[in-house]
Amino acid sequence: MKLYSYFRSSAAYRVRIALALKGLPYEYVAVHLRKGEQSADAYRALNPAELVPALIDDRGRFTQSLAIIEYLEERYPQPPLLPKTTEARARVRAIALAIACDIHPIDNLRVLRYLMRTVGATEEVKDAWYRHWIELGLRALETELAGDPATGDFCHGNTPTLADCCLVPQLANARRVNMPVDEYPTLSRIEARCKVLPAFSAAAPERQPDAE
Repeated sequence: MKLYSYFRSSAAYRVRIALALKGLPYEYVAVHLRKGEQSADAYRALNPAELVPALIDDRGRFTQSLAIIEYLEERYPQPPLLPKTTEARARVRAIALAIACDIHPIDNLRVLRYLMRTVGATEEVKDAWYRHWIELGLRALETELAGDPATGDFCHGNTPTLADCCLVPQLANARRVNMPVDEYPTLSRIEARCKVLPAFSAAAPERQPDAE
């Protein structure tokens, strides 16, 4: 199994957490986004979207972080990253999608580059954009999780799920632009609980072979 990854990519970070939680070994293949390696012919042939992550195993090539994690969940169901009931699975997926679809894409590297290189935004404007959308999303998540009895030690119950695989990388993104996250006590508590687990520690950006 090969994972094409970039240490700072939150999408790749999600998949690294899932692989680690399931105890699945893989070969790490670095794709340096800031150097444009995602646009090289070889990688574009692998993933025409020019994004990470991409995963290759004996059954094929897979892209999109949540699709990859769901694939791993179906092929390697233990330990589960989705709860048993239909209703609980929908809740976990909703939390994950709120992060992966509503917050993260607006602050992706290519969006921020477009703001600066094409629109002409300054560094300050770019950072203000970044903070605005993350704050909007995290505020809603805090309200949702704090007010729901289904929230436990983790986003759902007392074992990590797909939702936690998405939450921890998003909070790491926030810290990269010096956003205080302590105003989100439920999210911060869940993150702290996740970070004591070896799987989350092993997947952290600073632990990857291409970390700078």
